Amino acid sequence: MNWDQVQQYVLNISSHNDPVLLEMEKEAEITGFPIVGKAAGKVCYLLTRLVKAKSVFEMGSGYGYSTAWFAMAVRDNGGGIVHHTVWDETLSRRAREYLSRMGLDRYVSFTVGEAIATLRRMKGPFDCIFIDIDKDGYPEAVEVAKDKLTPGGIIIIDNVLWHGRVLDGAQRDPTTEAIKGATQMLVQDPLYITTLLPIRDGLLVAAKIG
Repeated sequence: MNWDQVQQYVLNISSHNDPVLLEMEKEAEITGFPIVGKAAGKVCYLLTRLVKAKSVFEMGSGYGYSTAWFAMAVRDNGGGIVHHTVWDETLSRRAREYLSRMGLDRYVSFTVGEAIATLRRMKGPFDCIFIDIDKDGYPEAVEVAKDKLTPGGIIIIDNVLWHGRVLDGAQRDPTTEAIKGATQMLVQDPLYITTLLPIRDGLLVAAKIG
């Protein structure tokens, strides 16, 4: 058994029948747009349910695929708000359309703007903060998120394996170093319990314990 077979098995047990999610997945496949995918999406849903999150802030929301998983979790937790934040008006509009078709738009607040700056000016706190922006911004995003996260809340960061580059000591480029730096910020901070889930390209999960 190799890594690809393991990942395919995880995808198989993460199957769903939601027609809009399937359409969004197909769009990503055709266009190459980087969504989290159904396995990571289901993990985000599960974690959001486990912490009973009512407020989620997404840093980098694309056309709403990950937002849909968070919004379903918030809905199933009894209601709340997911903050969809993306820099592009077209992506924001497409997200509104998709989430409206799923009946989830009532649980989502849409902002067009740079994610870190948007989080800085939000009052918070949030029960869950999801980070999936340009990787060079990961350390700053983690720093800002610290004061915006409620005790008992979680930070989820996508792409922390960075296609294996974080394991290659010869990789010293700024992007890889930023991902490794953000990871260590959470791992070494006694305020968090942190682990890495090897789903897709790696999800780092940190629970704030103080």
